[in-house]
Amino acid sequence: MLELSLLFQIYPWSLWLSVTLLGLLVGSFLNVVIHRLPIMMEKEWHSECSVYFDDKITATTAEKFNIMVPRSACPKCQHQITAMENIPVISWLMLKGKCSSCSAPISARYPSIEILTALLSFVIAIYIPYGLQLFSALILTWCLVALTFIDIDKMLLPDQITLPLLWLGLLLNVSGTWVVATDAIIGAAVGYLSLWSIYWGFKLLTGKEGMGYGDFKLLAVFGAWFGWQSILAVVLLSSFAGAIIGITQIVLKKHTQGNPIPFGPYLAIAGWIYLIYGEELVNFYLRNFIY
Repeated sequence: MLELSLLFQIYPWSLWLSVTLLGLLVGSFLNVVIHRLPIMMEKEWHSECSVYFDDKITATTAEKFNIMVPRSACPKCQHQITAMENIPVISWLMLKGKCSSCSAPISARYPSIEILTALLSFVIAIYIPYGLQLFSALILTWCLVALTFIDIDKMLLPDQITLPLLWLGLLLNVSGTWVVATDAIIGAAVGYLSLWSIYWGFKLLTGKEGMGYGDFKLLAVFGAWFGWQSILAVVLLSSFAGAIIGITQIVLKKHTQGNPIPFGPYLAIAGWIYLIYGEELVNFYLRNFIY
């Protein structure tokens, strides 16, 4: 481990290359998570409903389905994806974006997520020093990619990802990996309660739900990782990102007014920016608005 650390210090490009290639592989896995985790959750909900309302809902027996099984297959012809057809980005290019069996189109989103994950991992490797901070920052980044696309698809931020991230942030900061433990604990509480208060205030005034509980938990994650000092910056950044993207979608007529917009992706973008530029953002705020 010491030799590897020394190698990365002498040749930083070797770290950047290794992390980028790892990001490509993880991006391929994230495509599976993004597609399968919501389905797994729906199956679990149906199963739970069948227990409590078995007189109204008939439980269906289905084959085993999780992140690992069954093997990935073409949704049209059920051709099972081989190892050579599952190489990140390269396989999609070699197949020209089509199934090798039935020529059904394969969405460009798959290689796009792989490339995005690789690029974000590359940036992390440049800005975050090698060690526990780098490893944890990569885990957070990969989880944020999965949460972003699941929320875009399903308007859902799964507890299976947000809650482990919350606890991981608190555990990391027991030893002060990112902030002191006190700031992390207060940050988690402030992150959750701030959006929770806005949610109930908006609901009491309008009778409508402005956001989901997953958004509260995701902001609590950033509080647990980066302390209570990060909450205001993350909220402001997410609102700014949401305004820009929302206005752009309306202008391009890709979104109509009145349709719900997931807030999770904007929180994820803001939290990731804070991961890279957190100290600079806090100093900028204090320098220009406090002192």
